[in-house]
Amino acid sequence: MTDTTLPTDDLDALIIGAGFSGLYQLHCLRDRLGLSAQILEVADDVGGTWYWNRYPGARCDSESHSYCYTFSEELHREWQWSERYPDHAEIRRYLDHVANRLDLKRDIRFGTRVTAAHFDAAANRWRVTTADGMQLTAQFLITAVGCLSTANVPDIPGREHFDGRWFHTGQWPHDGVDFAGRRVGQIGTGSTGIQAAPVIAESAAHLTVFQRTANYSVPARNAPLTAEFQDWVRENRAAIREVTHSTPNAHPFRIENRSVFDVTPEQRQAIYEAAWAKGGLQFRATFRDLLLDKTANDTAAEFLRGKIREIVKDPDTARLLADIDHPYAAKRPPIDTNYFDTFNRDNVTLVDVRADPIEAITPTGIRTRSTEYPLDVIVFATGFDAMTGPLLRMDIRGRDGVSLADAWHAGPRNYLGLQVAGFPNLFTVTGPGSPSVLCNMPVAIEQHVEWITDCIAHLRDRGLDRIEASESATNEWMTKVEAAAAATLLPQARHSWYLGANVPGKPRVFMPYAGGMARYRRICDEVAANGYAGFTLGR
Repeated sequence: MTDTTLPTDDLDALIIGAGFSGLYQLHCLRDRLGLSAQILEVADDVGGTWYWNRYPGARCDSESHSYCYTFSEELHREWQWSERYPDHAEIRRYLDHVANRLDLKRDIRFGTRVTAAHFDAAANRWRVTTADGMQLTAQFLITAVGCLSTANVPDIPGREHFDGRWFHTGQWPHDGVDFAGRRVGQIGTGSTGIQAAPVIAESAAHLTVFQRTANYSVPARNAPLTAEFQDWVRENRAAIREVTHSTPNAHPFRIENRSVFDVTPEQRQAIYEAAWAKGGLQFRATFRDLLLDKTANDTAAEFLRGKIREIVKDPDTARLLADIDHPYAAKRPPIDTNYFDTFNRDNVTLVDVRADPIEAITPTGIRTRSTEYPLDVIVFATGFDAMTGPLLRMDIRGRDGVSLADAWHAGPRNYLGLQVAGFPNLFTVTGPGSPSVLCNMPVAIEQHVEWITDCIAHLRDRGLDRIEASESATNEWMTKVEAAAAATLLPQARHSWYLGANVPGKPRVFMPYAGGMARYRRICDEVAANGYAGFTLGR
């Protein structure tokens, strides 16, 4: 194994990001292949997305026993999750444990922001520049920047003149925010806003939630893990892994092999009630056709709207919360703890900004078309410039100086979500065009990292030093990505960040591959088995 010691400036591989993806990629390249490899990480510790997302209520929506690495029996034996859905702090502790256990931190440059990465064709090297002026080179560049790591802060007029404090949930202060006695305005009711609102409301003098798009949500039913369940996980690790590897969304449960219309309305109601009582993302696995057939989806959507009307006492508030404009699970399907109950509190107000749009942030609050709301704190739960944002904020340039921003001016185009034509030796872990955000992420990450590792080993074993996706393979893959999405109800959510619709000016392109993780895994395996078909390999 190559013993790399900082600050080596010419490496076999540079990895950007020290979350789930980057840590495993460093382990694979350094410890399995013996390459000189380092991670560049802007934060001062490991954690990736979870380093920054520390907002009130921040919690994973994948069950803890599947939201972890599976490549190491030792890591599995040494770590024990405490809750069904781990919070941000526990996930960071887990990743810190992994980094220490595998001795990864000695090859991570913390506090290092990558500003540019340019491919030098003559040298077959990526030349990487950091914000502090450091220059590094590497044969292979792997972006492990995460899909949800570039905060989307809306450019609302007057924000800079607000006399109070404002925060984005994806850039939360690490010492927390005290809401006691404060009038808080929260903009956004996606997954993040649905987690944050109940916690903020517990201490704020008043919480005003500004809702553009109403959302479905299913109770998480989070709870401490019992000793019996933890024993079951330890004894059934291989079976759990087999399920996550063979299901479309890589979660530890299978989608029921029945149609909505295979059962009577009474049976269907009972199935939905049982899934609601159990809680979590498994609700969407009750029937196989929920995301394929609008009529089938309508049954789940109406059930969930009925639950909102049942929980929320004020009829007008319930009507606004249930006025949902997309099929269930066509957007990221949130799970919650007391979200709808929160609107029964005397100190919580819901504002419909579709009917009464926000016009400006004033020094003392938020002004809509008809009303001004006095506020001390504004929380932007407005999500991320998803999937492409983390890549495009860097000046990445491939052959002939072509920028990634220009290559993707009409939306992201790549092959398998792994490589971009014209950008040799650049790999994108869980990039657009892969299942990524439609899945339990650690499963998708492990598959990508292992594929990239095997690919680099293949090149080195054959004396090759360059690989690049072909334009023709890219065209064919993008057609498949589009077709996979069109076969589902996913594109019907007009305001979905899957389509980039939450970022003004961003091309409206369905970015992830919706054909399922299991199918995608088979495709990638076949490509590798066929000599990396669709890629050009050379010296």
